[in-house]
Amino acid sequence: MHTRGASVAVDRECVTLLPRVCELLAASVSCLPDDTSLEKLLDWFTQLSKAGTSLHESFPCLLEFVTAVAHNATADPAIVCFMMKVTGLTASTLQGFQILQERSSLGEAFGVKRWQEAGLWEDPSVRSGWICGLRSMMQHPGALSLLVRSDLVEHLLHLQTDSSLFVASSANQLLAHVLLFYQPESPAANGTDHQRGEAEPSAAACADYSAVVRAFCDYFKDSLQDLQQSARLLRLVAQILSRAGAPLRAELFGAVAGPLEGLVTAVANGQLTLPLMEVLLAANSNGSEVDQSARRLLRAMLEVREPAERTRAAAAVLRQGFCDPVHTPTAVKILLLPLDIVTGQSVLYSDSAGDVLEELQNKSVCSSIVLMCLSNLHQISLLPEHFLPYPPPQIVSTVVSLLHMSIGGAAASPGCTQVNRHIFGNGKIQKSALDALTAVSHCAGVSDKMPEVFAVLLLCLNHPDSEPVALHKCFRAVLEWTSVWTDPSLVSERLRPDLERAVQKRVCDLRWEVRDSTVEFMGQQAVLAPSSTAPSSTAPSQSLWLLEERSTLPLLREALQDQESYVRASAVSALALTLQSGWRRAADVSSEQADIVTQLLHILCEDTEGFSRRAVVRYFISWLSSSSSSSSSSSSSSLLMSSIPSVLSRGSSDLDWEVKVHTLELANLLTDAALAAHAPPSALEDSLRALVERGVIAVLLSGLFDCDRPVALGACQSLLSLREALAKSESEVQSGLPSRGWGPEVRALLGGPDGAEEVDVREVLGRLDLERRLDVLSRSSDHVQNSPLSLLQDILTARDVHSGTAEGQEVIVDCY
Repeated sequence: MHTRGASVAVDRECVTLLPRVCELLAASVSCLPDDTSLEKLLDWFTQLSKAGTSLHESFPCLLEFVTAVAHNATADPAIVCFMMKVTGLTASTLQGFQILQERSSLGEAFGVKRWQEAGLWEDPSVRSGWICGLRSMMQHPGALSLLVRSDLVEHLLHLQTDSSLFVASSANQLLAHVLLFYQPESPAANGTDHQRGEAEPSAAACADYSAVVRAFCDYFKDSLQDLQQSARLLRLVAQILSRAGAPLRAELFGAVAGPLEGLVTAVANGQLTLPLMEVLLAANSNGSEVDQSARRLLRAMLEVREPAERTRAAAAVLRQGFCDPVHTPTAVKILLLPLDIVTGQSVLYSDSAGDVLEELQNKSVCSSIVLMCLSNLHQISLLPEHFLPYPPPQIVSTVVSLLHMSIGGAAASPGCTQVNRHIFGNGKIQKSALDALTAVSHCAGVSDKMPEVFAVLLLCLNHPDSEPVALHKCFRAVLEWTSVWTDPSLVSERLRPDLERAVQKRVCDLRWEVRDSTVEFMGQQAVLAPSSTAPSSTAPSQSLWLLEERSTLPLLREALQDQESYVRASAVSALALTLQSGWRRAADVSSEQADIVTQLLHILCEDTEGFSRRAVVRYFISWLSSSSSSSSSSSSSSLLMSSIPSVLSRGSSDLDWEVKVHTLELANLLTDAALAAHAPPSALEDSLRALVERGVIAVLLSGLFDCDRPVALGACQSLLSLREALAKSESEVQSGLPSRGWGPEVRALLGGPDGAEEVDVREVLGRLDLERRLDVLSRSSDHVQNSPLSLLQDILTARDVHSGTAEGQEVIVDCY
């Protein structure tokens, strides 16, 4: 629903209709034809409550509704669910809570026994409504007291492992909220207590809170026999520990430490490894003083005999962002050891190497472990070097060797023949190794590894069995490694010839994904040239480019005619990146570049896919943005400005709204350039006339009357800015009007003769009432039809139709 200030105010008609709606819902034995209307109604109540509206004062009928539904044993589950949510929302304030308590409505709404006896508790929606209602209500000590003294805690704990995953998840969140929100003397206690409206929790509140903590700890101990339940509960404990203050952290971990130790001992089942690590890392986080048992259990998890579980535990250490001088280096060694064994590096061989090698003999286990190790090399690359067992260049060599093995470019390591068979041709490992190689490119001291890195990347680029995704990752790795390399001789003397041959091969690949990645690469590599990052009066040193412009331009021009629209669009973008350096230097335009413009205009006019047409408009935006303001006499600037009218005309009439939005962006750049530097009135008149002649004004007026709201909104904002800039000018500049489309609307607005062909721009801007249009366009598209009043009316009408008391066959309730 729309969230503007006017929409959360209580409308008088809504106050009049709501009692009828509540009466209708309370008496229903079945839900509405469109039961989403209840959620929409609840959204409205929630917005009002957050805005400070007292629901029980503004809508007394809600109190009667809660009582009526609570006593209706035949109510539809959806309506019972709605009633519980409304009850909780109303009771979220202390005053609303007290009024509902005096009417005994809270016990009636949230008493589980009554819903069990009515057979409604079996419906997941009722259990969900019960949880959501309590969650809304848990904002003050009175709600906690109700939870404890009405024996609702037991039901809440039981729902932690509900058969419905949605219900169980909601129950987890509610329990975590209770334990964290009401915790005394936490680091955030001041803010929390302020929300509850008291400086110090009372003795009764402390007793209620302690009762919840004890109940949870007892439940945790008793529920660990079930493996599936254990995983869920461990994640809940981890969530609480990660946000708990020192007192709760100490009490909670002290209660669960014993059961945790038993689970660590039996960690052979991989389902519990990660949940256990989450708990232990949360207990050790935030630099808090924790019991020695937490550190001991964490160390034990990193020393389990099963290599796969040990690797999972080590990965959890890094992925949780945990970093200490004891456990983190241990985790790094665990993750690097399998890679060392597979590639025959023999650097980290230890007592556990034999167990790891034995596990790697199994194909599925081997793939799982190697992938896990590779996926964590990014985290390892970010660690201080003294946390690593050997320098980063050795890590690079390990990854290079593994990548060689995955594409068949390396001999099997001694004693690992079977393992090598598992690695060879493994596409997942190849792609993960390429990601890892990219991740370690920025490590200190790895630049000497550039030749062997490029050698394996070229091998991958030329390999006939490389998958499209692997080739995409390979191109990305080339770019990353090149971006940190400062010696151009390697590029010019060794890499460029082989890379050009690989690119020429892949740009003709039968798979469009490969062609697309190759075309993207050709554009991205041009950005790496230092001369393309800053204006310069000298020509770029081609030795700093991976590929020379004279070799890429023909390939990119050919790609403009590719049968796949994604490739065509990528080719347009790549051309913009390739030519950007020349635009900045105001270099002369070659005949080839002029032909490119012709091709682009043809795409904008004839291409059937929006991707390509959008890219063309963005090309001219990039060209205009990159062009030097002092180079208006250059052939590049002349070609650009002569092309602009065609781009604006075609782009503004495109059927794709994104093309039109990009065209507006181009028009805005031209407007800003024309009106810059606070030009004197005479120059301002010339600038405005130039905007008219290039078609900028026509684009803005056309967009204002466009049926696509983003286009109309953007045009309206641009016209407001233009009107403000022209406020001090009294010059008259005429603009032509089209005979169709927006032209007749402007004529009608001005009250001129139907045959008028031209209008004064300043007069039009003054008569369009742009502020009102901006206000309307800035609202969401459903601000009129999907108002609270409309919703209430639809609910009443839908029920009448459903019950046969109104004419008509179907009513669609408004959605928002």
